[in-house]
Amino acid sequence: MAEVINELLGIPGVKIYQDYEMFNFSLDSILLANFVSIKKNDKMIVDLGTGNAPIPLYMSLNTDASIYGFEIQKKSYDLAQKSVKINNKEGQIHIINDDIKNASKILGTYKADVVVTNPPFFKYIEGKSNINKNDEKTIARHEVLITLDELVKEASLLLKNGGTFAMVHRPDRLLDILTSCQKYRLEPKRLRFVYPKADAKCNHILIECRKDGQAGGLMILPPLIIHTNDNKHTKEVLGIYNNEK
Repeated sequence: MAEVINELLGIPGVKIYQDYEMFNFSLDSILLANFVSIKKNDKMIVDLGTGNAPIPLYMSLNTDASIYGFEIQKKSYDLAQKSVKINNKEGQIHIINDDIKNASKILGTYKADVVVTNPPFFKYIEGKSNINKNDEKTIARHEVLITLDELVKEASLLLKNGGTFAMVHRPDRLLDILTSCQKYRLEPKRLRFVYPKADAKCNHILIECRKDGQAGGLMILPPLIIHTNDNKHTKEVLGIYNNEK
């Protein structure tokens, strides 16, 4: 392993362990952590597929809730544990080395206030997807170990009625996301499209749902632009780096 310690996207004082031989966290995790609605009285947050824990670390700046991160890959789990320890967050952030599909069995059903996920983006078809399904990067990017539908089902099992589910994903999976969310009683309430530049195609979406929420009322938020035309981060993205809502 080629481990390094970096600041979490330049956020002062927040350190994160990474291994450049593995699939490392990217901006989309931080966008999700900034996007999700967390209430003052929320007590339990779950991150499904936490990697090296960028989402729990960012969220811990804004809440005192207990945060549980599930990570099935042992190397990523070890990095997450080190990241939690170096930031002295052991009392708040709890990393669990287990399958996401076991999350509700481990933590209990209908207990979480918030569930978030930055899941594998790409479908995996046995015998057709020309990739190594045992590779760590493949597992992080493709639905080898869990499908989108299975993940949304587990999120619903974890959440209290009225709880919040938030996800970052690709726009070409939006129909799949909406179908699964409504199938498992997660009513979409906020949707934001993310663009690398103002004149580029959308490459990510941020979506937030409410468990057993009233049907309708989906709010389409203003677009989030990542870079200016001269390849600098926009003012809003710089604000996200500074933990501004």
